[in-house]
Amino acid sequence: MKNFYNTRVNAYGGRAGKVKSEDGILELDLALPKELGGKGDATNPEQLFAAGYAACFENAVIHVTRAQTDKVGDDDIEVSCQVGLLPNGNDGFNLAVTLDVEIAGVNQAKADEIVKNAHAACPYSNAVSGNVDVKINVFAQ
Repeated sequence: MKNFYNTRVNAYGGRAGKVKSEDGILELDLALPKELGGKGDATNPEQLFAAGYAACFENAVIHVTRAQTDKVGDDDIEVSCQVGLLPNGNDGFNLAVTLDVEIAGVNQAKADEIVKNAHAACPYSNAVSGNVDVKINVFAQ
């Protein structure tokens, strides 16, 4: 099966290093968060994951409503993604995710249906399914 899109980002120096995309558009310093004993003066992998998941999930909401009468536009949606880093009991770590999804112009039942379908379509949701606890809060406005 052919991929729709591929990208590559390289990391250098771990959590106190840098990330840079192959096309040079993304180039960021990384820092361990203050809460974990670091300087906290740059972004970190959890923030990058949260940003990617929020943007991808928002687009999944738009995608699942394209063929519906109640289409949802970019300005009708706001997705907030919180990513937590948790110990897993095996000297490693797990992630926990909370998505807050606000959709304007639809009632609560419709918003719940849209988000359920978006969760099934979103590549991030599919990637973490069975591996990461994902809590989704839906708000119709």
